[in-house]
Amino acid sequence: MAEGEKSRLIAWSNELRAVHDRLRHALVIAEEAVASGESAEAATRDLLLFCHGFCTALTEHHEGEDRELFPAIAEAHPELRDTLRHLEQDHSMIAHLIAGMRSALSSSAPPGDLARHLEGIGAIMESHFRYEERALLTVLETLALDADPKRVLGPL
Repeated sequence: MAEGEKSRLIAWSNELRAVHDRLRHALVIAEEAVASGESAEAATRDLLLFCHGFCTALTEHHEGEDRELFPAIAEAHPELRDTLRHLEQDHSMIAHLIAGMRSALSSSAPPGDLARHLEGIGAIMESHFRYEERALLTVLETLALDADPKRVLGPL
């Protein structure tokens, strides 16, 4: 295998780590907007902006994995199908939590409620990312998937 091909294969594991790190950073920014001590109206306004970006990026990341990455892994590694199902269930749970966050934002919930929503999303997201990295990074180092990383892992 040529060095360029090997680099492209290993890049999937690097891409996943990089996307996870950017999503973690986006969550911190959203949490800081809520904790800023500003008025509830200002916190909600700032969080609407940050959550739109963060929630959209997280959703697109999981949709891309479900649509392209996980089927490619399942085909190359059928022994991981149960792991992939578990990860897809996490995606569904996180989508439910994001919907709750968006509902709280649209109803002008107080900053404390918004902080609790973010805390819940963050806890599940971090647990999910750690499990996904443990279970899939080695596989991603050898996965032959010819696709646009932004389509597969999200636009971050």
